[in-house]
Amino acid sequence: MALLNFKKRDTPVSAPVNAQVEAFLGGYSIEVMPRTAEKVDDFRALLPEGTRVYIAHIEGTPIEDMVATAARLARDGYPVMPHFPARIIRDKATLADWIARYQGEAGVEQALLLAGGVTKPVGEFHSSMQLMESGLFDKAGFKRLHVAGHPEGNRDIDPDGGTKNVEEAIAWKQKFSERTDAEMALATQFAFDAAPIIAWADGLRAAGITLPIHIGIAGPAKLQTLIKFAIACGVGPSLKVLQKRAMDVSKLLLPYEPTDVLTDLAAHKAANPDFNVTNVHFFPLGGIKTNASWAISHGGASGRPANQS
Repeated sequence: MALLNFKKRDTPVSAPVNAQVEAFLGGYSIEVMPRTAEKVDDFRALLPEGTRVYIAHIEGTPIEDMVATAARLARDGYPVMPHFPARIIRDKATLADWIARYQGEAGVEQALLLAGGVTKPVGEFHSSMQLMESGLFDKAGFKRLHVAGHPEGNRDIDPDGGTKNVEEAIAWKQKFSERTDAEMALATQFAFDAAPIIAWADGLRAAGITLPIHIGIAGPAKLQTLIKFAIACGVGPSLKVLQKRAMDVSKLLLPYEPTDVLTDLAAHKAANPDFNVTNVHFFPLGGIKTNASWAISHGGASGRPANQS
């Protein structure tokens, strides 16, 4: 028998809306997988009109399931941005086939290009840069291409814990953005502390990187769940925010919410309108309904679901 029973809260509750957070959340995006999308009866009851929905492609997920999910979301009126993980794409013919399926069956015209989390590539691609160099996205007329950003580095790319390879990759992508007709942006890994995010973003701008940043934010979830994902994904210094919370018995069993980091980022954006973080991208690690409910409660007009507009 559980000594403490915290009821899961998916139903939005009334709360004063921070105007800066409301503005910062405008045009936020969110991520789903085919198996999580199946659990949602009506996306229009959860997400604002026009929300960009990324579809994460996990190794082993059939392309048919990915395309079916994209088609469903498109029918509901949401622009879809599927993941194209280089290391699970066998060859250029497979890439062309995926692009054609997404376009033909779901009208997709934007993509997130990334290396992917698998260690050994299944074929000839191992980086997002190779996908861009294929020319297939430009040939298909894709209007938007996002690439990965890492505010706290990435040990898959820089095993020594540095940032040299990550920085070189971003510089290459910046140059590519200057020769493609597609709009580009950096969609980042999630972090839990505003300070390293701000320092990283300012450092990019100082280095001549003008790509807009769509900052990754972990949605509400159990603390244990977030720590597990954070360690697996290589989250760096801001992991200390979760570790500090885990040491506080009064907060240990309560769900984490992204209120503090978003309040700090929103305040910085309000004070510095040219701050290059332009959008929020949610990773709904505690469930899309829970994440959407938080946005509805805290985002004012920016979180209002399509069926309430």
